[in-house]
Amino acid sequence: MLRKYMDGFIDTIEWIAAIFVGCVVVLIFTGVLLRYFFSASIPDGYDLGRMLLGILIFWGIAATSYRGTHITVDLVWSQANPRWKRIIDIFATLVLLFVVTVQTYTLFDKVLDTWRSNLLTFDLGLPTWPFFALAWIGDVCAVLLIAIRTWRLIFHPDEIHDETELKVAD
Repeated sequence: MLRKYMDGFIDTIEWIAAIFVGCVVVLIFTGVLLRYFFSASIPDGYDLGRMLLGILIFWGIAATSYRGTHITVDLVWSQANPRWKRIIDIFATLVLLFVVTVQTYTLFDKVLDTWRSNLLTFDLGLPTWPFFALAWIGDVCAVLLIAIRTWRLIFHPDEIHDETELKVAD
């Protein structure tokens, strides 16, 4: 039952990351069309695009950290036997968990500073702290997903949705 909830949480995070990719694409595409055909721009289009891209990066970190689909250099790992591969995976995931946890802590300070400074966008006067908070929530989700990955690597390695092994068709 716990596995079902964890898998649902993982899938939800991946869908949210995909929605942010779609938002960034729509914003950029619409902005380019407006500039090219109508010599107009989206109010705060640059600021919105910049902040949405930041949100996308942190939610993307969450989505790729669990699946193990981020860029890796695995010269030692590829030559190791299955036992050592698992040990290397656990160690690397624990290091990633530590780094992203520290990053999440420091990003929360940035959210608070932005909220306290009452920083607004130029054209529409939108507060920027909700965008920073949304990015921080993505980072919190990354910590949770990396913790789930660590738990599964240690106690239930058969439940890992790992895509680090290349599947080559014969």
